[in-house]
Amino acid sequence: MEAVVFVFSLLDCCALIFLSVYFIITLSDLECDYINARSCCSKLNKWVIPELIGHAIVTVLMLISLHWFIFLLNLPVATWNIYRFIMVPSGNMGVFDPTEIHNRGQLKSHMKEAMIKLGFHLLCFFMYLYSKNSN
Repeated sequence: MEAVVFVFSLLDCCALIFLSVYFIITLSDLECDYINARSCCSKLNKWVIPELIGHAIVTVLMLISLHWFIFLLNLPVATWNIYRFIMVPSGNMGVFDPTEIHNRGQLKSHMKEAMIKLGFHLLCFFMYLYSKNSN
């Protein structure tokens, strides 16, 4: 059973790495004016809930399988994703809003967040890979 948890976590982590890279590329395209803000935010908002669900599933799996260290490592990122989703102001298009993305350095902060998540998911990928092989 433990191997199944880590194999699923590894596959989920691969998807989350792909999403992080997609977020970085799309935000870079906006920064370089290759796409407009509305198109960028529409593309990114489609993937906010799947990212949230994917990370929440892995966090819950680690809790259920009693891998406390990995659970506690994933908990802050999962909490941040949920907080960010819940705190979207009414009237906004979503987490990424075209009217606000260029204001107050939001584009830079979204880019930094995507980079941090990419690093985190890469760390988790190798941790899951190692944990799967050690069992």
